[in-house]
Amino acid sequence: MLRRLLTMPPRLEALQRLGTVSLCLRPATRPSPPNFLPVIQTASLSMREKKRNAKQDPYKWAQAQQRKNANLKRREELQKQRDEAWGDPVWGKTTPFLESLDSAGQESVSEVPRDPSGNLLAEPHELPTSPGLRNHFLTDAELDDAAKHAYALTKPMVGVVESQMDSTTEEERNKLHEQKHHKALEALRRITSLRNGSARDRYHANVRRIIDEFGRHKTDKFLAPKPESIMPNTTPMPGRAGPDTGSSEVQIAILTAKIRALAKALEINRGNKDKHNKRNLRLLLHRRQKLLAYMERKERGSERWTHMLEKLGLTPATWKGQIEL
Repeated sequence: MLRRLLTMPPRLEALQRLGTVSLCLRPATRPSPPNFLPVIQTASLSMREKKRNAKQDPYKWAQAQQRKNANLKRREELQKQRDEAWGDPVWGKTTPFLESLDSAGQESVSEVPRDPSGNLLAEPHELPTSPGLRNHFLTDAELDDAAKHAYALTKPMVGVVESQMDSTTEEERNKLHEQKHHKALEALRRITSLRNGSARDRYHANVRRIIDEFGRHKTDKFLAPKPESIMPNTTPMPGRAGPDTGSSEVQIAILTAKIRALAKALEINRGNKDKHNKRNLRLLLHRRQKLLAYMERKERGSERWTHMLEKLGLTPATWKGQIEL
C-alpha cells in the first residue's frame, strides 16, 4: 500500500470554470462579487402554489379571499367618492341656480325627463325665479309705467267741431280706446317676454341676474369679510358708484353661464363636429380656471368663496390640474 502511494502522481487542483477566469492583468479596482448568490424569491406565489395552499387549509384560504374582496370593494367606493368630489371640468355639479339659467329664471320648477308614455321619471324641484325681468333690458315696472303714460297720451279728447261731425258718444269712444290699449299692451308683453326671446336675450337677462346675485354691492351686506391681514392697507378705498360688475365672482358666474349654454349646444345636432366652438369652449374653461385660481389665493375659506362654489356647483376639476376635452 505504501509503495502504491509513493508511485502515484501528485494530485493537482481542479481547474476553475472558464466563466470565472479573468484574463485581465491589471489590478482589480473593486472586489468581484461572489460566484454563488443566495436564491431569493421576490415574485408572487404561482397558481400552483395557491392551489396547494388552498387544499391544505381551505378555510384559511376562504377567509383571505373574503378580506381581499372586501378591500377591493372599499377601494372602489373610495375611488368613486374621489371622482364625484373631483367633478367635471365643464359641468361641475348641477345646482338649482344653474338650472334656472336655461330659462333665465322664468320657470319655477325644473324640467325632468319623461318616458315614452309621458310619465315623469323623476320628481321636479323648485328653482329660483326672476319674474320681473323682461326682454330688451326692461322690467315689469318699467313696462307698466310706459303703458300708463301711453294710455294717458292716447286718451280720446273730442272738440266742439268733432263732436258735431261724429255721432259716437264719449262712452263708446272710451270703450274703443280701452280695447285698442289692451290689444297694444298684450302685444308689448309678448314681444318683451323672455319666453319668446332668443338665446342672446336669455344671456343678457342672466347677466343681470348674476350681478344681482353675486355683486359685492349686495353680498357685502350679508356675507362676512375675510379676516384682516397682519399688515392691513391703511389707504382708504373709494366707495362703489353703482352695481358691481367687475369682481371675480361675477366674472366667474358669467363665464359659467356661457360655458353651460355652449356645452348644451355642442351636445345636440352633431356638435362633436364643431371644432370652432370646441376651441371656444376650451378658451372659456381656461379663462374661468385662471379667475378661480386667483380667487382661491385671495379668498379661500371666506364666505365669498364658499357662497360662489355652492351656488355655481364648481368643483376642484374646474380650476385644478390640466383641463382636457
